Amino acid sequence: MRVFSDFSEIKSAVGTEIGVSDWVEVSQARINQFAEATCDEQWIHVDQERAAKEMPGGKTIAHGLLSLALAPLFIRSVIGLKGLRNTLNYGADRIRYLAPVPAGSKLRGRVTVAEAEDVPPDGLRVNYHLVIEIDGGKKPACIAELIALHYR
Repeated sequence: MRVFSDFSEIKSAVGTEIGVSDWVEVSQARINQFAEATCDEQWIHVDQERAAKEMPGGKTIAHGLLSLALAPLFIRSVIGLKGLRNTLNYGADRIRYLAPVPAGSKLRGRVTVAEAEDVPPDGLRVNYHLVIEIDGGKKPACIAELIALHYR
């Protein structure tokens, strides 16, 4: 984990990769919980028997939004900021899902600080470039620009 002592250190890190998270398994149980929570129970996500017959690779696949929902875990595992009071999710830009994530896959996040700008009175808006990689995959599962507001 890279720990920044203040906002100026984050601003000086613009354009650099901060770190790569540990792998996180996307189990069928996790997919099922996400499906239930979001009311997106499409068969490609939850019906293992049908997926075995009809899906390329014979497995269910995770929701694209499930991969994206792991972003806070990925980012918080590679970056720390001293003196932080709180962080708010400000939004996302340029989200692309480039490869399916079969049940049982492992994902990790590669995090870069893309932009950082002061937000008065005591905030910093940071755009994080996140590449969500699949263990053994040729393409990333997802690439996104995520925006956070950090307050001290």
